[in-house]
Amino acid sequence: MIWRKGSKAMSLKTNENTAKEEKKSLLKTAAEKSKKKKEDKKKKTLGQEIMSWVWTLLAALLIATCVRAFVAEPVRVDGTSMTNTLQDGEIVLVSKMAYGKGTEGMNRNDIVICRYPGRIDSSITLGAALSIDNYTIFVKRLVALPGDTVEIAGGKLYVNGQEVPDPEFMGSVPHDYPLRQLNADEYFVVGDNRRTSHDSRAADVGPISRDMIMGKVERVIFPLSNWRKVE
Repeated sequence: MIWRKGSKAMSLKTNENTAKEEKKSLLKTAAEKSKKKKEDKKKKTLGQEIMSWVWTLLAALLIATCVRAFVAEPVRVDGTSMTNTLQDGEIVLVSKMAYGKGTEGMNRNDIVICRYPGRIDSSITLGAALSIDNYTIFVKRLVALPGDTVEIAGGKLYVNGQEVPDPEFMGSVPHDYPLRQLNADEYFVVGDNRRTSHDSRAADVGPISRDMIMGKVERVIFPLSNWRKVE
């Protein structure tokens, strides 16, 4: 009888210990799961934060690229071909929306950024049928539009028979440019410093086409002390 009671007591004590161990094990497992869940959540949150920054940067880059391509772009003036209107090293703001199709919005005497035939700085090939060309950019004055007549004689420029005043003596080669009428997609550009400018007067440039005119120079934006509207 005593043995049975002892056995029963021992059995109850064992069961109690087992229950405590199971409870402790369950609590430990729950704590581990909770800790792992928090760690996973933290890792997931960090990853999401990084991806958020990546997408933000990509979106900003895309917007900046679109703005430069279609709205406005800063361009640095290199050289003295536009002095004294623009100085070497100045940065100008170029409007990409100033002109529409053809001559829409264009005026003689506008200052434009343009490219010349065959003047490619570099080219990136993205496949057999796709390549991106990086052109040399020039800042010049648009002096004649399609249908205008252009002539240089005696160091003077004439458009439609009228002399175009120049801020500098036109002494660069070619000294003369025979009278010709511009075709439907021809534009004549000249630098204000005509002694040093390489422009439509040269045989390797000539009149340029509409797709070579990339925008209108609106104002000087740097250095800030030279901030001004360009005319």
